[in-house]
Amino acid sequence: MSAAKTIYVGMHDGVCAVTSNDDGKTWQQGPVTSLPHAAARLAASPVNSGRAYLAAYEAGVYRTDDGGKTWTHLDSYPSDYAHSVLAHPTEGDTLLVGSEPATVYRSDDGGDTWAELEGFTRVPESVDWSFHSPTRDSHVRDLRVAPDDPDRLYAGIEVGGMVRSGDGGRSWQQLPGLNDDIHCVALSEDRPSRVFVATARAPYRSSDGGKSWELINDGLDRRYTLHIAPAPDDASLVLVTVSENARRLNPMFYRSTNAGDSWQPVADVGQGTEPAEMVVAFEWDPSEPNRVYAGADGGQLYQSSDRGVTWEELPIRLPSVAVGALAVGRD
Repeated sequence: MSAAKTIYVGMHDGVCAVTSNDDGKTWQQGPVTSLPHAAARLAASPVNSGRAYLAAYEAGVYRTDDGGKTWTHLDSYPSDYAHSVLAHPTEGDTLLVGSEPATVYRSDDGGDTWAELEGFTRVPESVDWSFHSPTRDSHVRDLRVAPDDPDRLYAGIEVGGMVRSGDGGRSWQQLPGLNDDIHCVALSEDRPSRVFVATARAPYRSSDGGKSWELINDGLDRRYTLHIAPAPDDASLVLVTVSENARRLNPMFYRSTNAGDSWQPVADVGQGTEPAEMVVAFEWDPSEPNRVYAGADGGQLYQSSDRGVTWEELPIRLPSVAVGALAVGRD
């Protein structure tokens, strides 16, 4: 267990690190790096301590090498759009970024140079990928790697469904059987073949690596699912955030102890304001799986030390509202 903790926090117009040197008893907020567009996803490197990557919607990709004190825009990234980012689990300089139109780029030198994974757009079903707005295109909303196989990759497309690669991204295949408006993909080290997906209709679960899917919305009072994440050491313990629609109306936060077969509401996160603030992002601590962090629409940060049963708000007042992305550093 590490006494030092780092949470990378992406907001609507900035990114920063929030750190603790006493195992979460006290917290300090670092300097905020302004962004020309909102943070979409963050990924902390499992290999390089202090390194993390940020995908910033229409502002490209950023990297920090000093634990979030400073962030560098990766000018060589070949697109303005960056919706998702994945730091390779064993290769410290390798990362993948999901773009728009739905494309995946790979860098093997920390973001200095890039190559498009051309097999991604060769998926036959890609001709049907689209988006709700006529001025925008489909995009890769999330990228994940299987905990037991760095060559098995999952990509969630908004709107286009799920695709999977078994060879490190050279070739991909569509995974039918679930709603195609994908918001989040999540896996647990406990059961790497179990995949959770948040969609505009409901959350889904696969127990066979994505070959088949089932709805897991029993007990959820809302359908629009924004984020989902199982505990790294227990794939039966899952958190999910839902609302009535894309405008995040009447949000609710839920917890399951049976892999989503049933859900119980979590009452004390984002509910202290009126109207309630939606929990937009949450991440488990990879070095201490009893601990999980959450960020809400109003800029609040929370932590739970008992696996999501009870929560406390961190004494951090972010200068910007709307936490949109979180990642936990491996100190």
